[in-house]
Amino acid sequence: MSFEALGLSEDLLRAVNDSGYNEPTPIQRQAIPPVLMGKDIIGVAQTGTGKTASFVLPMIDILAEGRSRARMPRSLILEPTRELAQQVSENFDKYGKYHKLTMALLIGGVSMGDQMAALEKGVDVLIATPGRLMDLFGRGKIMLNMCSLLVIDEADRMLDMGFIPDIEEICTKLPSPRQTLLFSATMPGPIKKLADRFMTDPRVIEVARPAESNALITQLVVEVSPRGKREALRSLLRAPELKNAIIFCNRKKDVRELYDTLKRAGFKAGQIHGDMDQSDRIRELDRFKSDEITILVASDVAARGLDVPGVTHVFNYDVPHHADDYVHRIGRTGRAGRTGTAYTLVTPADADNLAEVEKLIKHAIRRYTGSEAAVVADEAAPEAAEVAAAEPDAGERPARGPRRRGRGGKGRAAAEVVTAEAAEVAEAPVEAPAAEQPVEAPRAARQREERPREERPREERPREERPRNDRGRDNRGRDDRGRGRNDRDDAPSNEVGFGAEGMPAFMTVKARI
Repeated sequence: MSFEALGLSEDLLRAVNDSGYNEPTPIQRQAIPPVLMGKDIIGVAQTGTGKTASFVLPMIDILAEGRSRARMPRSLILEPTRELAQQVSENFDKYGKYHKLTMALLIGGVSMGDQMAALEKGVDVLIATPGRLMDLFGRGKIMLNMCSLLVIDEADRMLDMGFIPDIEEICTKLPSPRQTLLFSATMPGPIKKLADRFMTDPRVIEVARPAESNALITQLVVEVSPRGKREALRSLLRAPELKNAIIFCNRKKDVRELYDTLKRAGFKAGQIHGDMDQSDRIRELDRFKSDEITILVASDVAARGLDVPGVTHVFNYDVPHHADDYVHRIGRTGRAGRTGTAYTLVTPADADNLAEVEKLIKHAIRRYTGSEAAVVADEAAPEAAEVAAAEPDAGERPARGPRRRGRGGKGRAAAEVVTAEAAEVAEAPVEAPAAEQPVEAPRAARQREERPREERPREERPREERPRNDRGRDNRGRDDRGRGRNDRDDAPSNEVGFGAEGMPAFMTVKARI
């Protein structure tokens, strides 16, 4: 089937041909005709199957007739992230270039003044994230009573990010007779309830089972040790067939650290995470799309909405905490009918998360047995400088240095590394000591030992016979707080100065006058 058979206008077909697409994807074939007929749609399809075009293309033809008004958009598309919103706006620019439709993008991280100025002129298509839309609505800068078409994209991601209450509130502010399109890779229970509440007799279009991974993507698990993880990644990134790659980390902190490491290793790398300004994130994406950089280290903010058709590899540096995120991460490759490869680096601590992923996709992921496998498991030496806090292997534990305060691992490697000189000393043969000969005690010592115990000074008595205070400690010792003996307020004291027993001999000599 061709795009001509879907009922699209000539101008729209010309824009599609200019973009290089000849045949619609399964979700596009099934969704576009009922959308043009004004039906409510629930589209369930795996990522990378052309969901965006399945609602953008018919929307352009639907909105071709009509006129927009100030601060009253004619249609609304809700996206969970800024990157997805930006991606949809690019699709409207690409497919709507022969139409005179106006569009506004409402996302955080950019100037609100420019967005409000665009709304004042009137827009046919409003693409927004829920947070910024609710902010402007609360300020009275936008009205939704003329919005006749609503699109909720990546609804399962909306659920994960906690946007469902905002979406429910937005739906209550829209006119009741409207067309609603809901698209998602998965269909959890709360999304189904949302559809039942705000959609009218929707047509369900499901081109793949929920959470099914793309069959065009080769998935591999690389078993690594924590200390050899970065070196394993660098070995895989040097593969000759790798054109460009996206590396996903679970934490923003790890994104920054891994980016710095790859830069020092000579890779053309960039980074993107939620703490970056929107302008910086867009700039990094543009650099990646233009091949100025070939490796993009990212958090899950780029797991959806990042459409770069030529991505050859995806790396899960960390196994995602949520199994659904795995499907979206690897979906950044193998797009538009292309093949791709997805590696997941797994340490022993990731066993539970990996099991959840394999349970979700309903098959075991093949273990990687390439030439780098030996390097992955054993190559820990290059990581010693980078992972200073790592524990040494059992049986090869270096000698411990002096104890340091705090829990931090800074300087730990230097404190626990055995020097070559120390190693030589440790390995040198030790001569057996000569047999010990009994040594005759000095005369004074023999005389002391011969005296009765009760006549000996206190310091010469065995420790168990010395007088103790009420706390059971030796009176000559100190407690844990460093206090001296008999420092209780009610402790009796019959001694003056050093006392009779403890007076040094030189202080008892009579002075000559």
